[in-house]
Amino acid sequence: MISPIIDENTIERLRALVNGVSRIVITCHKSPDGDALGSSLALCHVLRRLGKSAVVVTPDMAPKSLEFVPGVRELVVYTKNELRARNVLNDAQLIFCLDYNSFKRIDRLAELIEPLKVKRVLIDHHLDPDDVFDVKISFPEASSTCELVFRVLMQMGLLRFMDRHAASCLYVGLLTDTGGFAYSCDNPEFYEILASVMRRRFDRIGLYNKAMNTFSADSLRLQGYAINEKMQLFPEYGAALIVLDKEELERYHYNRGDTETLVNKPLAIPEVYWSVFMREDADRIKISCRSQGDFSVSDICARYFGGGGHLNAAGGDFTGTLEEAIAVFHQVLADLKAANTAEES
Repeated sequence: MISPIIDENTIERLRALVNGVSRIVITCHKSPDGDALGSSLALCHVLRRLGKSAVVVTPDMAPKSLEFVPGVRELVVYTKNELRARNVLNDAQLIFCLDYNSFKRIDRLAELIEPLKVKRVLIDHHLDPDDVFDVKISFPEASSTCELVFRVLMQMGLLRFMDRHAASCLYVGLLTDTGGFAYSCDNPEFYEILASVMRRRFDRIGLYNKAMNTFSADSLRLQGYAINEKMQLFPEYGAALIVLDKEELERYHYNRGDTETLVNKPLAIPEVYWSVFMREDADRIKISCRSQGDFSVSDICARYFGGGGHLNAAGGDFTGTLEEAIAVFHQVLADLKAANTAEES
């Protein structure tokens, strides 16, 4: 049985908001991943079947690796069509904010949303949401925002409107945000939700292969180079580090999404139980961390890299240089060593 974890008063308030409007906009974070796109597009499919005029507006383009998700081609992309995004948002009667906890994560889209006098509904699984939402559905312990969208639909009695297209979107988010069901999915209810989604009879194997096993030749070459040439191991700490700078990314014709699963690769080594990947972007260093067991990379990302996430999957954005980010990683190792020494003494 899937528990109704969302407060019933919150569900009733959300039901009244949805029933009272016809034009709804759904937004997600910058550089949308499988969970952001999956949850947004699934909700959009359901709202349209309810008779609503629903549109998904994203801060920037979805990665090419996720172009197979049903509805991606209908996205209104701010960086591609600013005027249309502005018009759609200005016409909105209700805005859903999916898979982000702060307007900082939607880049310049925040400039359009913040002044609007419409209700904002948060559905998210990241820690410490800002106090800018009228309705908050925030459960950091959830596997994904797709799981929370499913729970919202369930408690609102709307699962009958979840067709195979919406189910496909939810499946992609459930799949990718757990690393192929490898982490953040210990709750048995996760698999009950997954089973309910799969009953819509979409092409599960096809979606799995597209989401997890499909790479461009350049992406495979980049990952091979990263593992062979750039992976550093720190056996004393059970750690691994991979760093790619802008020149290396350009050399392999990097496209967003090409390194999505790279941080997981070192965890295949028995001696490694946490892994860090640093990617140099134009204006920041993107930090991705994964771990196994009870080692919390969320704590590391929150303390050292201005981010956070979940026990075994977290990330952050570092605003210094790549060399400074690497120095911070070595500071993490030094602090772990000091903490272990203190415990032993």
